Amino acid sequence: MTLDQARNLDASDPLREARERFVLPDGAIYLDGNSLGALPKATSPHLFDVIERQWGEDLITSWNKHGWIEWPQRVAARLAPIVGAEPAELLIADSTTVCLFKLLGAAVAARPGRSTILTEQGNFPTDVYAAEGLIRLRPGLELKVIPAAELAGALDENTAALFLTHVDYRSGARHDMEALNAAAHAAGALTLWDLSHSAGATQLDLNGSGCDLAVGCGYKYLNGGPGAPAFLFVAEQLQDSLQSPLSGWMGHASPFDFASSYSPASGINRFLTGTPSILALAALEGGLSAFEGVSMAAIEAKAEAITAFFIDAVEQGCGDELALASPRDPKARGSHVCFAHPQGYAVMQALIARGITGDFRPPDLMRFGFAPLYNGFEDAWLAAASLSEILATREWDRTDFRRKQTVT
Repeated sequence: MTLDQARNLDASDPLREARERFVLPDGAIYLDGNSLGALPKATSPHLFDVIERQWGEDLITSWNKHGWIEWPQRVAARLAPIVGAEPAELLIADSTTVCLFKLLGAAVAARPGRSTILTEQGNFPTDVYAAEGLIRLRPGLELKVIPAAELAGALDENTAALFLTHVDYRSGARHDMEALNAAAHAAGALTLWDLSHSAGATQLDLNGSGCDLAVGCGYKYLNGGPGAPAFLFVAEQLQDSLQSPLSGWMGHASPFDFASSYSPASGINRFLTGTPSILALAALEGGLSAFEGVSMAAIEAKAEAITAFFIDAVEQGCGDELALASPRDPKARGSHVCFAHPQGYAVMQALIARGITGDFRPPDLMRFGFAPLYNGFEDAWLAAASLSEILATREWDRTDFRRKQTVT
């Protein structure tokens, strides 16, 4: 792996022009798009218009004049081709955890007589927390947590829902969504997927793979900004048979009738809850605009190539000082790579001090997220070269690099 090779790969990259759609600091190498996506250039002017003109001048009339009330559906329509769904199967709403709770609650209620929610060991903690919270409200419901390799065989007549994260937040390992959907359906269970570490970086086909339900966050590869709202997916054929456990007024059939009792809207709208967060929706719309004219097949192909290049470059320069903690097969991982080191936190802080940003997950994992729209092969090569130098010189061995910050 050489710098010239990296530059040649960048020169032939069909997505190379997409980098110009983002604000990226000069000299910085940003490999943390799997935690917070970079700022798209389209976002600031769009937000400025929404704040200064729509809110500032048109005030409350903007709910009708500018269609604010339909923005959860309108922005979701821009997401549809990114995740392989129909626009009417998606909503932008709430946080990932709230969306997960709503859909998990709807799924288990739709399978009366079944008492088990099935998930894997090491699933993303907030997903498990949401399931535990639901179980506390539904006596007799059980969360069954097993190794990933045993999931298909554990599905049975007691399984109400199989819920999994598509791409593991630590290792980057990717589940075979289609195969697990088929296995769950054969057992009579519904499936619920967390797409937070795959939407925008991998090619998804929620309809083609037989997915029932899904959630995902807007601030990672979708570049919607810090704390961006989440999205939820409900397959069209299930929408009118499922009931959200959170009956909010925006999910009412006629919210502005202010009826004294709840009657759910038809279709996907019944999964809305409160008033849409317009400024957050505007920022997410700016993030999704960065995908215009780009195929998800091209994004996935680049994700596979650039992560493989990075793995080779790191192993070439660092030898056995690091252990690869992600699948080596590009088809088996998402768009981030983890390497383990006993002092992984301090090593990552040393990289950040050099202007190369990744992040850390305990106990010892350095995580490098590659956003195919704006990361290049030269970024990967320079990050690997710096990592090699930091390890060779023990540059990481400083008190300030070892001191844990609140956000890691």
